[in-house]
Amino acid sequence: MDTRTLGNQGLRVGAIGLGCMGMSDFYTTGIDRKQALATLHRALELGVTLFDTADAYGPHTNEQLLGEALAGKRDQVILASKFGLVRDPANPQVRGVNGRPDYVRESIDGTLKRLRVEVLDLYYLHRVDPEVAIEETVGAMAELVTAGKVRYLGLSEASAGTLQRAHAVHPISALQSEYSLWSRDPETNGALAMCRQLGIGFVPYSPLGRGFLTGALKSPEDFAADDYRRASPRFQGENFTRNLHLVEQVQQLAAKMGISAGQLALAWVLAQGDDIVPIPGTKQRRYLEENLAALQVTLSADDLQALEQVFPADAAAGLRYPAAVMQMIGR
Repeated sequence: MDTRTLGNQGLRVGAIGLGCMGMSDFYTTGIDRKQALATLHRALELGVTLFDTADAYGPHTNEQLLGEALAGKRDQVILASKFGLVRDPANPQVRGVNGRPDYVRESIDGTLKRLRVEVLDLYYLHRVDPEVAIEETVGAMAELVTAGKVRYLGLSEASAGTLQRAHAVHPISALQSEYSLWSRDPETNGALAMCRQLGIGFVPYSPLGRGFLTGALKSPEDFAADDYRRASPRFQGENFTRNLHLVEQVQQLAAKMGISAGQLALAWVLAQGDDIVPIPGTKQRRYLEENLAALQVTLSADDLQALEQVFPADAAAGLRYPAAVMQMIGR
């Protein structure tokens, strides 16, 4: 697999990584562990190096899954995990944020144990804690680098200003944010420009619009009863219908090119810069293979312009998260 560099500190990874959240959480409780393990093993066979998880996924069970799947393969992988998004064990739907230094130190030990490793390659702050100065949180994260528990640091869904302040404390190697044809916020809120100003890599999660950009979803009823997308504004009512019309146009463009809509959507993300490494998630090997084939797609200037015409930056209908969750974004 082609490789790309995240940041200026030496972190080099495969050009497409694997987001592992959906193997354990959020899209349905009907998790097929055997299938997930097979998909992780297939990703290794195909040259994927960057595997992304978080202690909040499960909670904790996704890290445990990766620890099992990747045992004995440590030299083949770049492991990324996140901390700071806190869920109530009694009610996993409840969310909190914790960026206190003592929580930073506590969290890494649990992550290392669950992943069965002695050092984590990339450690992200999952969400910025408004009650704790980013300098304090990143200062504690920097201590983990000094202690040899973490190699590189990252932030997730942070604002341009927060990113700049964090980078002044310790070099940040990657910013992770949602970014795709229908989620273009990093282009307009200054986050992507700040990454490039500071030499920070950019890691888009949900580059396939949580599956919507593949064209496989035709109705809100396609979701399992416990799929959290049922509560997402973009997947509801008139918003769903309007967004589906946009995807149908992407499908038409993709058909003319002899590729899938998902491959076109991923190729678009990859074409936005060599400092960008998307991490599409999937539980199934066939979708993994389809996603990785997007690396073979080269989009011309005309192709990119055609996509821009049918799916401009502000075209998607509805917020990408419920309003209460959006308050945790871009701090």
